[in-house]
Formats: sequence, C-alpha cells, structure tokens
Amino acid sequence: MNRIPKGDMARASDSLDDDGAQPARVSRGVQSVDVAARVLQALAQARRPLAPGDLAALAGLPPAQAHPYLVSLTRLGLLKRDPMSGSYAPGPMLLRLALLHLENDPAYRAAVPRVVALARETGFCVAISTPAPQGPLVVHFERAAFPLHVNLHVGSVMSLTTTSTGRAFCAFTPLAGWPLAWHEQMPGNADEQHHFAELLDETRAHGMARSVNTPSPSVSSLCVPVFDASGRLRLALTAIGPTAALDVDWQGAAATALRETANAIARQVNEELA
Repeated sequence: MNRIPKGDMARASDSLDDDGAQPARVSRGVQSVDVAARVLQALAQARRPLAPGDLAALAGLPPAQAHPYLVSLTRLGLLKRDPMSGSYAPGPMLLRLALLHLENDPAYRAAVPRVVALARETGFCVAISTPAPQGPLVVHFERAAFPLHVNLHVGSVMSLTTTSTGRAFCAFTPLAGWPLAWHEQMPGNADEQHHFAELLDETRAHGMARSVNTPSPSVSSLCVPVFDASGRLRLALTAIGPTAALDVDWQGAAATALRETANAIARQVNEELA
C-alpha cells in the first residue's frame, strides 16, 4: 500500500474540511479597493461630512496615504468635497448605488405602491423605514391630505425611545441587533427604563407601537413592522398625523389599515423569496 509522507499528509489534511471535502477557495481581492472601502465605511459610520484628517483617522490611515484615495473617490463621484470647508460627504455615484440597492429590495418594491395607496386612503402621512446601523432610517415618506408640520424626510433616523418607529424596531429586534445609539438614547433613570420596557411589552402584545403627542406636540403616530418568512424585520410602516385626527386605538381604522397593508407586503415578499 502506498504511504503518504508525513509532510504531505499534513498538507493534505490542511486542504480538506472536517468532512473530507475540499474547502471553498478564498478569492484574492485588490488591496487598494479594500482600503478605499475603509474610507467609505468610516464616512458612513460618522453620518456627517468629515475633514480629510478626521476621515483618515477613522479609516485608520495616515493623512498622506489617505489623500490619493480621497482624490480618486471624489473623481469617481463616490465622494464630494465642499470647496469652502474642505470636508468630504457622500457623492452622487454613492447615492445612486444606494438607491439602486434599495430599489432592488423586494420589501421596498412591495411597500411603496401600497404606502402611496394607504396615504391617499387614510389622509395621513406614511413613512417606510428600514434597519440601519444608526437606527430606523426613513427611505420613503408619503405626504397626504392632513397638514403636518414635522421635520421628517427621507434620510431621517428615528429615535429609538421617543418615536413609535424606534420602539417598534426595539420591540421586534433582538437586543444584540439594536443600533449602538441605544446606549446614548436609553433613559438613565430606573423608573424611565422600566416604563420603556413596559412600552416594548405593550408593542409586542398589540403587534404595533404608538406615540401620542411625542416627540412632537399635537402629532401622533402608529407603527407596524413587516416581517419576512424567517421572522426577520424587513421594514416598518408609520402612519403620522395630527393627534386630533389620527385614531390611535389599537383596533381603530388607522391601525387596521396599517396591519392589512403590512400583511399584504409580507405576503408578496415571501412569495418572491420562496
């Protein structure tokens, strides 16, 4: 019987998985692209325009090394530089890529036409939010008949503690998946923490969250999550309107319309992913 030399045996065993199968080969990447991605990731985490030195520091690069990457990324439209301050922000190409990613998400595609119809049917504004590293991010905001004076638009990040959208995300997402911002937003007072936990329990019990006159006086909201077949929260729908006009009863007309819309979106998403 032929014997494999010990050295070859070691190399042979290293090249096999535990079950004896060949492991998936790890493809080589381009180091300069990886470094450029670190620059973009640093800007995304900061969520604000950054001076060149700050951007380099967050990306873990010496300023002299970061400079040519900033020049190339700006030339490609992935970054843009403010001529007055010299700070860098996301460029038009980056925004187009983000929009393309969003438009190819089955949940978003299913939600937009239904949210447009829901806003017209109810007369209330409806926001679509998706999970993001900083918190629930508004990716579509449909205005409707009732005038509403709130500082809310596409790109707004919703507070985890003071908005129905934020509480819905907290209630239906494991704690390990909460944005790091929750450490800063959680109340320090023990009584307030207990009240927040009660609000999350209430949200889970009714399958939706609500806010009355908070965070804006005279404005109320209802928020319902949309799950895929695996139970993962894909997005949330928030109906927002004047407190005097929006019925926030758990079984009221607005809540019923939100639930029906969320269920229709979930059905379409699960059919596409099946």
